[in-house]
Amino acid sequence: MADNYLGRKMEEYFARSQSRTARPAMTLDRLLSKNRSHRGYDARFVVRSDQLRRIIGVNARIPSARNQQVLRFRPVLADEAAAVLPHIRLGGALPGLQLPLPGTEPNAFIVVCATVEESRYVDIDLGISAQSMLLKAVELGLNGICIGAFDRDKVRQALGLPFEPLLILAIGRGAEKIELTEIGANESHDYYRDESGTHYVPKLRLEELLIV
Repeated sequence: MADNYLGRKMEEYFARSQSRTARPAMTLDRLLSKNRSHRGYDARFVVRSDQLRRIIGVNARIPSARNQQVLRFRPVLADEAAAVLPHIRLGGALPGLQLPLPGTEPNAFIVVCATVEESRYVDIDLGISAQSMLLKAVELGLNGICIGAFDRDKVRQALGLPFEPLLILAIGRGAEKIELTEIGANESHDYYRDESGTHYVPKLRLEELLIV
């Protein structure tokens, strides 16, 4: 009887311990809410090669327009990041801040290229790929941002790419506080920051998105 009592108590203890340490289920809603565009990163955290490979790996499982699968991906780690940084621009709506701020630069990138000329089909693939990779980054405990403002020729030359780069994803551990705010259709869509540095991103309400 004593053995049964102790056994039950041990089971209760382990059950309580697991409930305290269990992480919230990573549902799609949770991934989407955490998938914010970070323009500043924790310089102490260095992204590993295997993490970038896992992020790029989603492209072997996602849809592709006409299933042509024309996108190719160049991982860039900390040893090459300096070759990319001078040719990108972040925070176009906040030119006065000159983002990223010194000491918060990303130290890893994924450069997305295409084996064919850019077209609407390539752009469809590009959107699906970028979102899927960023969601995977969040699942791994990382953050990122899509960078469309960069010098394509200089990035291609700096990395010796065989194809023209179309998009760059910065990957790292975000060092910013980002909040979503609801807006109406006629309100400003521009993101902004308050004096504390909190980054606010206006998003249209669901009612504004529906065609009725």
